[in-house]
Amino acid sequence: MSLACIILAAGQGTRMRSSLPKVLHHMAGFPLISHVVQACEFLKADHIFCVLAPDMASVKAVVEPCECVIQTTPLGTGDAVKAARDSLLDFEGDIIVLFGDTPLVTPDSLQTLRDRKTATNAAIVVSAFLPDDPLAYGRVLADDSGVVSAIVESADATPEQKQVRLCNGGLMLFDARHLWPLLDKLRNDNAKKEYYLTDCVALANAAGLKVVVETLPVDDVAGVNTRLQLAALEKVMQTRLREKHMLAGVTMLDPDSVYLCVDTQLGQDVVIGPHVVFGQGVTVADKVEIRAFSHLEKVSIDMGATIGPFARLRPGATIGAGAHIGNFVEIKNSSIAAGAKVNHLSYIGDATVGAKANIGAGTITCNYDGYSKTRTEIGAGAFIGSNTALVAPVAVGAGAIIGAGSTITQDVPPDSLAVARERQSHSEGWAKRFREIQESVRRIGRA
Repeated sequence: MSLACIILAAGQGTRMRSSLPKVLHHMAGFPLISHVVQACEFLKADHIFCVLAPDMASVKAVVEPCECVIQTTPLGTGDAVKAARDSLLDFEGDIIVLFGDTPLVTPDSLQTLRDRKTATNAAIVVSAFLPDDPLAYGRVLADDSGVVSAIVESADATPEQKQVRLCNGGLMLFDARHLWPLLDKLRNDNAKKEYYLTDCVALANAAGLKVVVETLPVDDVAGVNTRLQLAALEKVMQTRLREKHMLAGVTMLDPDSVYLCVDTQLGQDVVIGPHVVFGQGVTVADKVEIRAFSHLEKVSIDMGATIGPFARLRPGATIGAGAHIGNFVEIKNSSIAAGAKVNHLSYIGDATVGAKANIGAGTITCNYDGYSKTRTEIGAGAFIGSNTALVAPVAVGAGAIIGAGSTITQDVPPDSLAVARERQSHSEGWAKRFREIQESVRRIGRA
């Protein structure tokens, strides 16, 4: 059966205390709503609609190519779903309504709702969960077979209904044939004068349609309303990601201190030290070691390389097989070929480093002149002495040696020695005379 997903994301999220729309706050490297969209895409949904407020162009840019529809006035969840009616009026199949601020929802949970509908031939499947403390949540009133009679808000629940632990999870699945007629019957005779999607349950029962409940894991339906909740859900997401990678063959010496993105790709027998942070777009091949306190973003690392500790790999860095990137080394938009070494206190930006080249401590590529960035080429097997400045654009030939402390401004031929520094000179007795003068000044001052 066909599937359409409607993601409600028109809320402003005022409790986040932010100029950024709530659904654009990040978790595991990506906006909250991106995680929800990804879950729908995993199920190969035929249609994914995001319901936005009129001033949410920034959200639209993030969720494209998903189709966006506008809820012109905030009149409740039922009204928000109506915004997608014109695009889905002839649709036949399952329609799942989700929320853009529930980033932990999984494809498995969405599929569970679909399986429940298939098994029961229900018009609506209501998601529910069992929190440790149900006090603030709406209750799902269902019989032993899971047939739902009502959803009651906590404030409206009787003392007996408040004893029910089954709480409303928010996600709802509708048979498309019944959704739009039910929405047309919604009324806004409530304190907020809004049209509530949950009122469809009572309307469906009155029409003789079957409504059933499916209990989902608590985390899968958890929403974000404050930054405290965002931090709490980030912990859950990170735990999921760490477990996934460790079960796939990655060693983490201190898992709780490692932070991953949802798109992080790690090969087998990768070893990750404490306090390593992965930004977006990191791909790591087998048998790589990433040592403590390293930070990586939009980089690719080939088999057997060693990174860190305290290394920073910025966007555009590619590290070849067996290469060494050491402590306090920064690599940006550069290719480090197989077996090359950049072991200490260096900055390599906009450069190509050949196979088995050795970059001495304190070496930098001077890639920016205040207006434009240019490249440095370092050939295979070249040896760059400590504290060298390579002023781009410049090329160092294969096998060349650069003397320590040099400032290289011209191309260096292969297999040659380049030394570019002031010749050392000595002034005999100068230091002794200097000390004698300083002592005389101090004696005069004390007198």
